[in-house]
Amino acid sequence: MSKSTNSIWTRPFFMALLNNFFVFLVFYSLLTVLPVYVIDELQGSQSQAGLVTTIFLLSAIIVRPFSGKIIEGIGKKKALLISIFFFAVSSFFYFMISDFYLLLGLRFFHGIWFSIASTVLVAIASDLIPESRKGEGIGYFAMSMNMAVVAGPFLSLALIQFVSYSTLFLGLAFTIVLAFILAFGIHPAEIPLTGRKPLKRITLDDLIEIKAMPIALVGFLTAFAYSGIMSFISVYAKSIGLFESVSLFFVVFALAMLLSRPYTGRLFDQKGPGSVIYPSLFIFAIGLIILSVTQSAGVLLLAGAMIGLGYGALLPSYQTMSIQSAPRERTGHSTATFFIFYDLGIAVGSVILGMISAGLGFTNLYLISSGVVLATVFIYKLVTNQASPKHAQNADAVEL
Repeated sequence: MSKSTNSIWTRPFFMALLNNFFVFLVFYSLLTVLPVYVIDELQGSQSQAGLVTTIFLLSAIIVRPFSGKIIEGIGKKKALLISIFFFAVSSFFYFMISDFYLLLGLRFFHGIWFSIASTVLVAIASDLIPESRKGEGIGYFAMSMNMAVVAGPFLSLALIQFVSYSTLFLGLAFTIVLAFILAFGIHPAEIPLTGRKPLKRITLDDLIEIKAMPIALVGFLTAFAYSGIMSFISVYAKSIGLFESVSLFFVVFALAMLLSRPYTGRLFDQKGPGSVIYPSLFIFAIGLIILSVTQSAGVLLLAGAMIGLGYGALLPSYQTMSIQSAPRERTGHSTATFFIFYDLGIAVGSVILGMISAGLGFTNLYLISSGVVLATVFIYKLVTNQASPKHAQNADAVEL
């Protein structure tokens, strides 16, 4: 790819975006369906249903610190093909397993390859985006994951009403086969073999990117608050008699995110990350407050629009900042560092907010989540600069 064209939408970038969408589509589909599968088909308990998600995230978190080292050692293209291949192989085993403990083992194995695949795809996408349009490009790329948040649960819950779990699992597996085929058309910039470090003598520098830690901490707090949406919105809606509107909540969430994405990405590149992150955090917090007092479908959808507008702009902004915090050859490490904290935020948030909902109710859960988001405003101001020199240098070069 020639970056002199200053174009984002090249064929390799589009293929990487599709790959990312398919990986997260399967991830979120299984995240939604497997707890129901454990209870209905395997006769498991609710705690066992939650464990199939926890064990997957646990393996992903364990492997994240090593992902950057693996990518650096074998190269981005090889890391992508290997991780997508085993992600696909893992997906095929779901329709064969009818034992809960074998399912847990499969989830742990599956999480390993999800961790590597999702890390290397962001690193590859970053290589394919011109520096002057990094915020805009990463925003579009991250939107593929955000769209999967909506499409995965929506499609899987709709299909399971008409097909068996085995058929659904098989369909998801073939989706990843398609991603594997598309991966051959992605040609990332590689560090020459002579410039790569061997896969030995692992140090702290090999596991994480220290420069990405500040924005990763901000990502942890944001993910903590968002976990209340991911884990409990369906249960909350059912408790207030609005379960039928949950799917529309995610549709409105996606539309708000899609409509705002081109503007927030360009604003990031032109004015710096603070111009996007500060208002987005406030909008996200307002959306959570509205959600906490929801009593009608209209108010629920308004909350979805506000949350989509706010949260939808935050994740790509954080990812861009983590990538730009380190040298280009360290994009795998900075991406892995960010996702370690993001995954931890989801995992820890699901547990703590679950305890809060059990003791204090869903209204207080979302009020507390909004408080965490507002506190993140001050944490962001403390641990990061509003705009780095790189942003200032790139502002004049942005192509509108």
